[in-house]
Amino acid sequence: MSETVEKDKIINDFRVHEKDTGSCDVQIALLTARISHLTEHLKEHRKDFHSRRGLLKMTSKRRKLLDYLKKNDLEKYKEIIARLDIRR
Repeated sequence: MSETVEKDKIINDFRVHEKDTGSCDVQIALLTARISHLTEHLKEHRKDFHSRRGLLKMTSKRRKLLDYLKKNDLEKYKEIIARLDIRR
């Protein structure tokens, strides 16, 4: 239940318009939340290699979305990087 509430909150914070659930901004924010959650999991369970592979896939997908955003809308890219506190 709490994951759904958190997901809804992230979508509401980053959406572009009222019915937006799939824009780059929202996808990047959701991936960032999942990545941070999985990073905490892997700190405790160091040998969980299946989750580590999923983490690598998520970071790669986020990187591709950020590259797309940087190419098409540089200002929004800078805003997202600042709001999510992502290193780049």
